[in-house]
Amino acid sequence: MSLLQRLQKILAARGICSRRKAEEMITAGRVSVNGAVANLGDSADPETDEIRLDGDLLPTASDYVYILLHKPRGFVTTASDEKGRPNVIQLVDVPQRVYPVGRLDMDSEGLLLFTNDGDLLHRLISPKKEVPKVYYARHEGAATQEDVQAFADGLTLRDGTVCLPAKLEPLGPGESLITVCEGKYHQVRRMLASRGLPVTYLERRQEGALTLCNLPRG
Repeated sequence: MSLLQRLQKILAARGICSRRKAEEMITAGRVSVNGAVANLGDSADPETDEIRLDGDLLPTASDYVYILLHKPRGFVTTASDEKGRPNVIQLVDVPQRVYPVGRLDMDSEGLLLFTNDGDLLHRLISPKKEVPKVYYARHEGAATQEDVQAFADGLTLRDGTVCLPAKLEPLGPGESLITVCEGKYHQVRRMLASRGLPVTYLERRQEGALTLCNLPRG
């Protein structure tokens, strides 16, 4: 039985790029199926057809890799940076082209997953899946029960950004664990700052069932 899928969906599932970027690649004539240059709107069977990008075969499931990195401070979570800053790809030495799952800002540390498995990547970063992420934060001030309740109710930040209900667990003066199920820009830092608890150190310790454990930095 043929299992035809749109080419842009296949490229995204193989971890190559987003569907929109895949459409640009197809339009530019960079994708071929069984030796013929593909056109936008074409479909293929990902199991039986020979699909190439720039002449190279797409990775198959047997080529998928999964890497857990303890990101140190000072690295941006991008494949390249226009400002020339160190990026996390420089810390991952594998022959396959892999992508970070979500982001950690330059000043944050902790768990960062890399993969070329596009289906997994999109499942983990989709807000609809509500994959929990646990952060350890050191911050100014001490979190109160009012802060705990505000997180549980869902916060609206100063710029109008609405955050889903989250868990704030004070560990003592200036220390807390935060569990969120989203990945908005600088979300944990902004949530704590909105309660008068500006962050001085932030580390992601868990994402779904994956934990940082004793993995050394870098």
